[in-house]
Amino acid sequence: MGQYLIYLALIIIIPIWAQMRVKKTYKRYSKVRNESNMTGAEVARKILDDNGLSNVQVEEVKGMLSDHYDPRSKVVRLSSGNYHEPSAAAQAVAAHEVGHAIQDAEAYAFLRFRHALVPVASFGSNASIFLIIAGAFFSQVLLGVGIAFFALAVLFQFVTLPVEFNASSRAMNQLVSTGIIRNNEERQTKKVLNAAAWTYVASALVALLELVRLVLLFTGMNED
Repeated sequence: MGQYLIYLALIIIIPIWAQMRVKKTYKRYSKVRNESNMTGAEVARKILDDNGLSNVQVEEVKGMLSDHYDPRSKVVRLSSGNYHEPSAAAQAVAAHEVGHAIQDAEAYAFLRFRHALVPVASFGSNASIFLIIAGAFFSQVLLGVGIAFFALAVLFQFVTLPVEFNASSRAMNQLVSTGIIRNNEERQTKKVLNAAAWTYVASALVALLELVRLVLLFTGMNED
């Protein structure tokens, strides 16, 4: 019972901690004006053009921290605050999303692998819930299949990690090489990027813990 409570605490606390950290860091640096006086949209446009990606558009999207790169439409979408504001947070987030656009243009291996996994991981995540519940009551075979499907979703989470860290690394390199950031802004930018990265690490860790629990449940049933 004690071990289960520890497990339950971990899967609840880890993602909450990661989300609180990124929101706190983002809120802090969204109030810090960047030295270039460039909005997130302007930062994204400059880096894209400097890398020969004039075909990639930059658009505003509703929501907070809803920023993303759409590889199908070739569009970098920035949340309203990041799109319009010349803040330290906005330039970091914009550069990160452009990092994904550069990955796409260069056919970055992990990004291609993640794209290939999307339909499989999505199906696996949805189907695994029903199979695991049914398997726990009726059939070890169904439970095993459900765990295998869930493992695909976990794999997707871990493939996402190098994609996100690489995009952040590209963001830093681009911001420095283009002269958009200078002096103490490098430290600020790294804090924003690192805080965001921890949300992906937390998600992957929680998914792994759940997979381990399910595997232990399955092996325990077999022993019985």
